[in-house]
Amino acid sequence: MNHSMRLAMFNEFCPLKLLQVADTRFASVVVMLKMLKLIKRCLQAMAISDQWASYREDDVGKAQKVKDMILSVRWWDTVNYILKFLAPIYDMLRVADIDKSCLHLVYEMWDSMIEKVKAAICQHEGLEDDQYSPFWGVVYDILIDRWSKNCTPLHCLAHSLNPKYYSIEWLSENPKRISPHWDHKISMERSKCLERYFEDEDELKVVKFEFAAFLGGRFPSPDALTNRWALQPLVWWQYHASAFPTLQTLAFKLLGQPCSSSCAERNWSTYKFIHSLKRNKMAAAHAEDLVYVHSNLRLLSRRNEEYVNTSTKMWDIAGDS
Repeated sequence: MNHSMRLAMFNEFCPLKLLQVADTRFASVVVMLKMLKLIKRCLQAMAISDQWASYREDDVGKAQKVKDMILSVRWWDTVNYILKFLAPIYDMLRVADIDKSCLHLVYEMWDSMIEKVKAAICQHEGLEDDQYSPFWGVVYDILIDRWSKNCTPLHCLAHSLNPKYYSIEWLSENPKRISPHWDHKISMERSKCLERYFEDEDELKVVKFEFAAFLGGRFPSPDALTNRWALQPLVWWQYHASAFPTLQTLAFKLLGQPCSSSCAERNWSTYKFIHSLKRNKMAAAHAEDLVYVHSNLRLLSRRNEEYVNTSTKMWDIAGDS
């Protein structure tokens, strides 16, 4: 039985296309497992069909192994378990992978992600949060090792400038939460970042006084305290932080930037599309102008009525996001 026969059998039982995900794609293993789970019933119907029985004559051992795996409840439970404890990691990386202003959210997302992964593993193993899990120990070491390589003082400073993390609403969501200025590690990294950024002693002294006033809640508007939870961080700094001009300028820079280079990588893909082998003599300035026009035309196309009413959005500027 050749590949086309197996594909015809699959298409008969499943209306979706089972496409192989390239290793270069973001979280290719997780995406593939999600696709398999989505077509679970179709695969099971195919494995118990008469067509599959004829396929067994071609390679009995391989066909039986695949059938046992597809019909195995334990195997599907394992798939569900993998997707469940990887979901917080996948969601966090997905948020950080787009061109969204999220530098000030990374530190908190990381802490929440670790707690969710631990809860999923402990629930699967029937353990309490305070009990030891060997598998969780391995996963925790991998996550912490990765975070240690990526965490910078800039993350801690951006985390400290998010007014939402000082609000009563945010602190009351989890009894383990504390404000950034009560966290010793965050405070040390924040001070390190400020000393690097403000080389002039006078400017550093000014920003320290402004940050102390920000922590003390000495705002010109009485609504500033209640709006820390209601407003977006960048909007809050624009509206309520006129008394801290130096700190406000710094907050604008940090709260308005993404935390990854994914947007630049997509821009390189557009550049590769324009500066191809057939047009390799194009000047750099000309290619840059074409990339600018191409990207902005896609952004402007989002205002079209056809784009709004189309579910596929084939011409979106950032397909994965």
